[in-house]
Amino acid sequence: MSLYNELLKKVDKENLPSHVAIIMDGNGRWAQKRKLVRVRGHEQGSKVVKRIVETASNLGISVLSLYAFSKENWNRPREEVDALMQLLHHYLLVESRNLIKNGIRLSIIGDLKSLSPKLNELIADVCARSKKNTGTRVVIALSYSGRYEITQAVKEVVRDVQRHRISVDDVDEQMFGQYLFTRGLPDPDLLIRTSAEKRISNFMLWQIAYTELYITKTLWPDFTKEEFLKAIISYQKRERRFGMTGDQLSRRPDSFRGYSLNE
Repeated sequence: MSLYNELLKKVDKENLPSHVAIIMDGNGRWAQKRKLVRVRGHEQGSKVVKRIVETASNLGISVLSLYAFSKENWNRPREEVDALMQLLHHYLLVESRNLIKNGIRLSIIGDLKSLSPKLNELIADVCARSKKNTGTRVVIALSYSGRYEITQAVKEVVRDVQRHRISVDDVDEQMFGQYLFTRGLPDPDLLIRTSAEKRISNFMLWQIAYTELYITKTLWPDFTKEEFLKAIISYQKRERRFGMTGDQLSRRPDSFRGYSLNE
C-alpha cells in the first residue's frame, strides 16, 4: 500500500476542515539550493498547486485558500515579478478548463487594480465561467495584504454609515466580516505554512483568529499530497476550544465540530 493510501485511511472524513489556507513559501530557496534562477522555483511551485487543488477536491474540502503573491512582493526584482505574473497567466489559461470540468469554483482576492488589464480580463473570465460550480472553492490571494483588506473594509463601513445604509450600532464582528474579501466564506480551520517560517506574513489577519497552525520545514515545491494529508491528520487530533475550556467543549454537541466564527 502506498504512503498516500495509508495516510488517507487515517483521515476522518467526518471531521474535515471546511477551509484550509496555505502560505506557499520557499520557491526561491528551493531554486537557489539547486543553483537555479528563482523563477524555476515558482514554476515548480505552480505544479504543486495543481496537485494540492486536486487532493483537496478529492477529499471534499469546501474551501482552499492559497497565498500566491502579497502586496509586499511587488518590491521584489522586476524580472521576478514579471515572471510570476506570466506564470499566473499561464496557469489560469491552461488549468481553467480542468478546474471547471472538475467542478471547482475559482475566486481571486486582493488589490486587483494593481494587476495588468490583460490578467484582470483573464481572471474575470475564469471566475465567471466557474461561478456556478459547487465543488471546492479555490481562493487565490493575489496582490493581497491582510492589513489592506481590513483597511478597505473599514472604508466601506464608513461610507455605508455616511450614506445611512447602516448605523454605527449595527456594526459587529459578523457584519464586519461581510465587508472583507472573504465574505460568505467560513474562516480557515487550518493554516499550513511551508518552509518552516513561523510567521503569518500579513495573511488573513482577521479570519485566522482561531485557526489551527501547521508549520512544515518542507519548501513549497517539495510539498506533496502526502504532506497535505499529514497536516489534515494533525488538525484532526487537536481540540479546538475557541476560548472555552476542554470541559465546556465536552458538554457541547460534537465538541463544536465544524464551528466557524462567521456562522
